[in-house]
Amino acid sequence: MEAAQLFDTALERLSPQASEEAALVGELKAGSDEAFAYVLGVYENPVYSLVANILGNDTDAADVLQNVFVKVFRGISQFHGASSLKTWIYRIALREALNHRRGWFRRHVHEAFSLDEEACEPVAALAGKANADDPYEALEQVERQRLVKAALDGLPRPYRAALVLRELDGCSYEEIAEILGIAEGTVKSRLMRGRELLRRKLASVLSVADV
Repeated sequence: MEAAQLFDTALERLSPQASEEAALVGELKAGSDEAFAYVLGVYENPVYSLVANILGNDTDAADVLQNVFVKVFRGISQFHGASSLKTWIYRIALREALNHRRGWFRRHVHEAFSLDEEACEPVAALAGKANADDPYEALEQVERQRLVKAALDGLPRPYRAALVLRELDGCSYEEIAEILGIAEGTVKSRLMRGRELLRRKLASVLSVADV
């Protein structure tokens, strides 16, 4: 088998067709432990990343992650294929994370939220990359990343959620639209405005001409 054919076969396996997903959902609804283990293996890490980026707290993210998959497993009978399984799971994860965050805020109204440094690296790139060989520039890079994360955390929730899904999780416009329950045009508008708000917040503190 030629290399190109092998590559195409690998891509097909990584992106199962609708019929394959339907079969998987059928196994889940039938209570297959093997199917549940497969779904957990595929989605556990990306869902954790999404939740951690919303909450900015690893301990809370782990708790929410557990709740997400409990709801996925208990609610699979309510999944009717109107969206992809991934989108359905992400909707549950986003709702659980936002509900948890609102509850946390009510308990700790004077505390600020922050995003996990490693998870925020794609957005932190807006602050520019410093030369790690220079300790002073390395310190400056850390400070810039902190400011970027603080600015992102300060965005209104609709823009923050869209940016997290797009910039950090790499979701398509269509996926974001389905997860948030909005039109693709609204997704693009929120991303454009969210990025502009982020740039405006950063411009005054980073002294970067093109952020």
